[in-house]
Amino acid sequence: MPAQVRSEFSLALNQVAAERNIPVEAIIATIEEALVMAYRKDRALAGEMVDVEQFLAKVDPDSGEASIFRKKANGSVGENVTPAGFGRIAAQTAAQVLRQKIREAEKKAVIEDFSQRIGTIASGMILRFDTPNVIVDIGRAEAVMPPQEQNPGEQYRLNQRLTFYIKEIRDSARGQEVVVSRADEKLVVELFRREVPEFASNAVEIKLIAREAGGRTKLAVISTQSGVDPVGACVGQKGVRVQAVINELGGSEKVDIIQYTDDAAALIAAALAPAKDIEVIANQEEKSAIALVPDDQLSLAIGRDGQNVRLAAKVTGWKIDIKGKNEYHQKDTSA
Repeated sequence: MPAQVRSEFSLALNQVAAERNIPVEAIIATIEEALVMAYRKDRALAGEMVDVEQFLAKVDPDSGEASIFRKKANGSVGENVTPAGFGRIAAQTAAQVLRQKIREAEKKAVIEDFSQRIGTIASGMILRFDTPNVIVDIGRAEAVMPPQEQNPGEQYRLNQRLTFYIKEIRDSARGQEVVVSRADEKLVVELFRREVPEFASNAVEIKLIAREAGGRTKLAVISTQSGVDPVGACVGQKGVRVQAVINELGGSEKVDIIQYTDDAAALIAAALAPAKDIEVIANQEEKSAIALVPDDQLSLAIGRDGQNVRLAAKVTGWKIDIKGKNEYHQKDTSA
């Protein structure tokens, strides 16, 4: 007689499939695999060693009835060898394996879902600290934020809600895991996409970006539609759009938005904002430039610890040498 698997399996089958987002067929296959393992254990207790490759299980998805069969030479169903009293052992063993397989299948489904969301942003909450990593709840999954993806200007706390950039799926000792970031420059890009409708309509594009998380971000934007001011679109009325992005970045990071141009000298001058009245001497062959800055603007052009000119060089791709305008011209005159 076929063994009767505990009714909770058959009754809960569709519910489990719906809740875990796993196909019913996958759950049935898991149960059948578990039953073959249970059969081997049952035979081992009886002093008989069996090769599981020679047996298969079949489960009726409606009634929950399960049977063990010996495989024929061609792999098809052969003799029914279900032992008497096998139902209790089958249910216990299958339940254990099933729970494990469901967790694995659920994690796989989650990983597959988030692999489609790489390059986007998601709201999440700080769950715990697994030094040096931060573990984040991003909905259906727990993601990891390693040290290099953490914003050095932020102090994280439990239950803190933030927006994270979904960076990648990586392999670890615990299997595959979702990696999120608060330091990646693409977090800024995606925040602007969320706040600025002109990005969705492709009227404005971000051409260049450079970021030192927690300190400053510079981005160059361009309009693909006449009559649209790309900088104004990103800033928003009274600065509401850029301020929303800054708030999402922790409130202290500065964001400089400049208009992209193919004119290297003009682009470099704009990239050195907030410094003004800059004269640029560009060497196209060496892709280097001398930026002549008014004396009262030198500290702004250079920035704290050289951050402003460093980011300007990074966003433009040019080597930039800052010089005082008066001193440079005096030397030029004396020469």
